[in-house]
Amino acid sequence: MAYLAQADQQQKLEWLDGGQFAVLLDSAATGGQLTVGRFTVSKGEAPPYHMHTREDEVFMLVKGSALLWSDDQEMELSEGGIVFLPRNVPHSYRITSDTADLLMICTPGGIEGMFRHAGRDMSAPRPEGFEISRDRMAEAADLYGQVIVGPPR
Repeated sequence: MAYLAQADQQQKLEWLDGGQFAVLLDSAATGGQLTVGRFTVSKGEAPPYHMHTREDEVFMLVKGSALLWSDDQEMELSEGGIVFLPRNVPHSYRITSDTADLLMICTPGGIEGMFRHAGRDMSAPRPEGFEISRDRMAEAADLYGQVIVGPPR
């Protein structure tokens, strides 16, 4: 069955370094087939070096620039660039432009649970002292099949 979610219907989560992750399509909307999300982040945003054990990932840098690490390889990702990251391959990135807009697609779906667990739904008031701590991130990663291999690069 088709599914439509206008921008104001998409869940927005507070994410790393004051960024935002919007859940555009989740596994419930796609029958478990995929998750589509969009990051709006600032310079320096970088997730831990990690790998996915359950899903393959594609992300496109719609706006901005970044450094990308996959296995032992370092690459520059420029505006409009797209990358495929198969499951079980360690990877990470660091935003090098002032701001960036990234589109992420993961298949099968389900990774949105990790973002929901570690992040904060921005439609609710922000709890005092909220942060995405290393422990909170590790717990969310473990619950949703992510393996943190090392610190951000």
